Amino acid sequence: MDRVYNFSAGPAVLPEEVLREAQDEMMNYRGCGMSVMEMSHRSKMFDEIIDEAEADLRTLLQIPDDYAVLFMQGGATLQFAQIPMNLMKNRVADYIVTGTWAKKAWQEAAIYGTANKIASSEDKMFTYIPDCSDLPVSPDADYVYICENNTIYGTKYHTLPNTKGKLLVSDVSSCFLSEPIDVTKYGIVYGGVQKNIGPAGLVVSIIRKDLITDDVLAGTPTYMKFKTHADNRSMYNTPNCYAIYICGKVFKWLLKTGGLEKRKEINEQKAAVLYDYLDSSRMFRGTVEKKDRSLMNVPFVTGDKDLDAKFIKEATEAGFVNLKGHRSVGGMRASIYNAMPVEGVQKLTEFMKQFEEVNA
Repeated sequence: MDRVYNFSAGPAVLPEEVLREAQDEMMNYRGCGMSVMEMSHRSKMFDEIIDEAEADLRTLLQIPDDYAVLFMQGGATLQFAQIPMNLMKNRVADYIVTGTWAKKAWQEAAIYGTANKIASSEDKMFTYIPDCSDLPVSPDADYVYICENNTIYGTKYHTLPNTKGKLLVSDVSSCFLSEPIDVTKYGIVYGGVQKNIGPAGLVVSIIRKDLITDDVLAGTPTYMKFKTHADNRSMYNTPNCYAIYICGKVFKWLLKTGGLEKRKEINEQKAAVLYDYLDSSRMFRGTVEKKDRSLMNVPFVTGDKDLDAKFIKEATEAGFVNLKGHRSVGGMRASIYNAMPVEGVQKLTEFMKQFEEVNA
């Protein structure tokens, strides 16, 4: 069958050009007679793959030399523990809870010290980003933590919180490389790659080098120290070689197609197509406050669970797949990551209009 329009929140759509390149190289990468999946991570050839990937990411994000780039396993979820283990010197950290993943990170940090919830949007089912201009930041907090784009609920920080001089740590899993960011505003900015960059099983963490030390919480396993990975060029043990390889191809694709300024422009165009329709529809409505809408994840509902189910079934049959909302919120969600073409969003809204006409 033809490729579908895949609106999955993750693992998610990848650029067709990247998939075709990987297909061409599957059995014989650049004449070496083997697949990257079979290649030693200690080989000169893999050295080139990981070094190129890091160099291209540094170019994309203009990452300064005083920040390390680490490719680690365990996804974003392992970072919920790894961050407090490495950073919680005073055993105090502040968390802004704007969705499921920020909440899980906050709960995990509480194992290692005092995790203060200094703001939350849980009172309205995480449908907005709280005012973060004057937060009760703890004087002895080691860092302030946010999840910058909330995959499940479709919200996004469009202004970073005022941390009052404290280190900012941000999980950008579902908006990674969707637009330019100023890396120097963060102590750590990290993301699981399976939403917007590559296959599952890898997290990319960009960490200010002065934060990478042996001064970690007592009992921190060797593997959980950032220094272990930094000292070994992300190859302390066998890394997720194939995911790094695919991410490297995605970085090149982003550079070739205009970089992150151009990507932001395209993403804004895609989101406007869908949001404009939702704002004019009599059947469908978005669930997020307009000022806090994500460019990547767009949740919407009809208000009727049976009608939602009918829409998801018919949309799937028409080639628009993975539109079912997260099990915790229901309804629908269209994740329109970098690799989703504008045409895919246009065709989805055309289908929604037809469904509305028939079922109104």
